[in-house]
Amino acid sequence: MTNPTIQSLRNRRTQYALGKSLPLSKDEVDALVREAVRQAPSSFNSQSSRAVILFGDEHVKLWTLVKDTLRAIVPADAFASTDAKIDSFAAGAGTVLFFEDQATIQSLQQKFPLYADNFPGFAEQSGGMAQLAVWNTLADAGIGASLQHYNPLIDAAVTSTWGLPESWKLRAQMPFGSNEKPFGDKTFMDDADRFRTFG
Repeated sequence: MTNPTIQSLRNRRTQYALGKSLPLSKDEVDALVREAVRQAPSSFNSQSSRAVILFGDEHVKLWTLVKDTLRAIVPADAFASTDAKIDSFAAGAGTVLFFEDQATIQSLQQKFPLYADNFPGFAEQSGGMAQLAVWNTLADAGIGASLQHYNPLIDAAVTSTWGLPESWKLRAQMPFGSNEKPFGDKTFMDDADRFRTFG
């Protein structure tokens, strides 16, 4: 199959071996992330997704914050593997923090009460599409990434550290950087267990 969108999806893989040697400038990466989120679809064109893009010391600060938070709850004799995992994220060039703006969601709930119960779910779907859009965009630029979820443990510290609106709810963290190791083979479940086509 030669469809360019499918090829882009194939290029997107989880990369844990990250380095700091990006093929693009910081400003170019920043612009790619912003445009990917901007172009991602959202229900009612709500545009509820928010992103914070961290580079350099600010990126390292995030993962130090994560490590300090986890050290307080992970048993000391089991912390070595956690420590190494967090260090692998900090070894990258940057991190994208993904949020969903609860004020936007609440405004839609008030404006369209018939769908009020659905808007939080719609926002999660929008956020997932924004995350995939960024991940694919980075992969197409030759930049490795993975998607992490240390929320809600770090929510308050992130909001305070970067002076973010209280209405921004953290949903995911995407460390990114140069690909320092090749990707392994990806396996797939049997199509018969996953798909049905009629008509």
